[in-house]
Amino acid sequence: MFQSIWMNVFYEPLYNALVFLTANVPWADVGLAVVALTIIVKIITFPLTQKSLRSQIKMREIEPELEEIKGKYSNKEEQARQTFALYKKHKINPLSGCLVLIIQLPILIALYRVFYDGISLNENLLYSFVHYPETLNTLFIGLIDIAKKSIVLSVLAGITQFIQIRLSMPAFKAKPDDKSFKTELMKSMNVQMRYVMPVFIVFIAYTTSGAIALYLVVNNLVSIAQEIFIKRKLQKEALVTVK
Repeated sequence: MFQSIWMNVFYEPLYNALVFLTANVPWADVGLAVVALTIIVKIITFPLTQKSLRSQIKMREIEPELEEIKGKYSNKEEQARQTFALYKKHKINPLSGCLVLIIQLPILIALYRVFYDGISLNENLLYSFVHYPETLNTLFIGLIDIAKKSIVLSVLAGITQFIQIRLSMPAFKAKPDDKSFKTELMKSMNVQMRYVMPVFIVFIAYTTSGAIALYLVVNNLVSIAQEIFIKRKLQKEALVTVK
């Protein structure tokens, strides 16, 4: 049942969208269709992304106040009450980021799967108004064959992932005298996300196909643009509030 819902609601619409775009983009360039579909999905899911990013940014902004509460109140119940009051004051829902990610996850998995499978003719999945293109051109902008592995796109995927993580996850700053297990664990996780994750992305991109690598590059670039836009919007809102 779950698989049937996933196929009908997520996979098939994205599969048909990719086939439709391929049939209508210049030169039936599959790479251009991948770029277009990735951007369209990112635009459609932007309201959810914006809500999640706003929550993450605000959570980072109140970290000093959270640390102050932990230092001031030793009682766990009082800590929880003060923390909840702080969230309420700044209109932050700490669970919103997780909820948004859970909602977006099926879409991202389906999109990844569509690009992973590639455009292989399956008339059973096509809607009546979607026609399979007579010819397919997998040579993206006449330069890179995305049907094959691409080291260039894979490295670009890793580089853009590194930039995106640096933008969304600043380096973890701990107090010089804080050597607790929790602090060391958070520091280690921060380093792994910032440096190990991009390498892992390069590996995934290269061991799958150029289509997946291209999707990751475009997805990262749009994510970077969206984060910059949201941060600037929050800065303007803060200035208006101060005035």
